[in-house]
Amino acid sequence: MGVTAAAQGLPAFRVGTRGSRLALTQTTTAARAVAAAGGLEPELVTIRTEGDVLTGPLSQMGGTGVFATALRAALLAGSVDLAVHSLKDLPTAPVLGLEVAAVPEREDPRDALCARDGLALTELPPGSKVGTGSPRRAAQVRAARPDLVIVDIRGNVGTRLGRVAPGDLDAVVLAASGLRRLGLEDAITELIDPSVMLPAPGQGALALECRTEDASGDTPLAAGLAAVDHLETRLAVTAERALLTRLEAGCAAPVGTLGRVQGGEVVLDVVVADPDGSRLMRRSGRTAAGDVEAARALGIRLGDELLADGAGRLARLTL
Repeated sequence: MGVTAAAQGLPAFRVGTRGSRLALTQTTTAARAVAAAGGLEPELVTIRTEGDVLTGPLSQMGGTGVFATALRAALLAGSVDLAVHSLKDLPTAPVLGLEVAAVPEREDPRDALCARDGLALTELPPGSKVGTGSPRRAAQVRAARPDLVIVDIRGNVGTRLGRVAPGDLDAVVLAASGLRRLGLEDAITELIDPSVMLPAPGQGALALECRTEDASGDTPLAAGLAAVDHLETRLAVTAERALLTRLEAGCAAPVGTLGRVQGGEVVLDVVVADPDGSRLMRRSGRTAAGDVEAARALGIRLGDELLADGAGRLARLTL
């Protein structure tokens, strides 16, 4: 990452990352921000995760954790000092000895349609093929446009975009945040409104995870992490992930949620869908901003309400 730590005379810290172009871009940006605030020099360590090796639908590969396990193992082994995750790929269950010490300001959390001929979701002709590997996106597309054909796809951003005409698909749905970070905004034909498609919990946000003993105290790394932590983003994603925990749902579940700080409150919108998109269950709630525990309680409360109303059966969650 440019001039070495030794050449600058700065203490180095090792940052674990997946090897995809998007992961490297995200990690480089986050690592440089931490380094600038803490007076450090980052050294990137590329780690191949199970999710990078296995093939098939993500929902059948053990869920989002397949991208995080190897990075977390490297942290615990001491071979890296910090891991940068896409927060939506990070399981909600804590790992003893590790802590998400910083959540930088979130990128656009919305989903983006990338379609042929500049078309929006409402403009795609009946029978158009729309690619996504996400049951959440698939269910919400089916709810909005039951006349479209959903095609399960995997691969990096470039591979997915390459399947749109003149490829074999008419459109794909991707995270707007990833497209923006890669400078591919021109591929977006519609930023899908959250009233039509709520994103995955944590979508657009990054999680900077380190060993618990390195997350606090008077050290350059702790100072750098504290400087890049963004309270409004942390409040929003805390509520989103608490909801996901309460529902005991993962990436295989058609659950969308979006938190935001608005007018001094944390507002949380949720949708739980039948996988075929035939029924949607929506809820919204709010609580005073400024307290992470209140944000977590909001997510748990909405999760309890949804479960009481039959969300587990609707989304075919394993409870």
